[in-house]
Amino acid sequence: MNNEQQNTIDKKNFLARWWAVLTRSNSRYSLGGLLMTGFTIGILYLGGTYWAIEVTNTETFCISCHEMEENVYQEYQDTLHYNNRTGVRATCPDCHVPKEWIHKIIRKILATGELYHKIIGSIDTPEKFEAKRLELAKHVWADMKATNSRECRNCHANESMDYTKQGQRAVQQHIKGIDEDKTCIDCHKGIAHSLPVMDEIDPSAAISDH
Repeated sequence: MNNEQQNTIDKKNFLARWWAVLTRSNSRYSLGGLLMTGFTIGILYLGGTYWAIEVTNTETFCISCHEMEENVYQEYQDTLHYNNRTGVRATCPDCHVPKEWIHKIIRKILATGELYHKIIGSIDTPEKFEAKRLELAKHVWADMKATNSRECRNCHANESMDYTKQGQRAVQQHIKGIDEDKTCIDCHKGIAHSLPVMDEIDPSAAISDH
């Protein structure tokens, strides 16, 4: 008998013993069985939830929708967040999903609303996407503004900047931004995706990463 066969037998014996405990009429065992069953279900639920969150927190999942793959993903590939001299790539979830657990769960819950728009085809063509680009961008900008560009700061921090390695304009803008208590998204709109057409945009709020 090989190890694989022995493992199969051991698993069957374990399940048989488990079932025997659950079906005993003795109240002590019944209570213990209920507690163990509840514990097992809880573990499976938490494990399943964690697995689902991690699976949906990948770039592969993000671009599995053609709306994303054919539009913003194509633009993103032409930026330094995708390809750069250091080889450090910021993927979709790096910029759009919080790392902290509670904020991540909230973001995932809110994202269920996007399923509705997927079903009704709100942006299922390039033309529809362009028509809504400004509206979508404003939602993202408002969220980033409200969190003080939290996801940007996972990689970028004012206190870590070496101004001697920045261009003169970048130094001036960063110092001014810090003095005016601005956040990353105030000045770096359009850094990973094409800017929507908007007459009222402040040119200083659309600094390219090129």
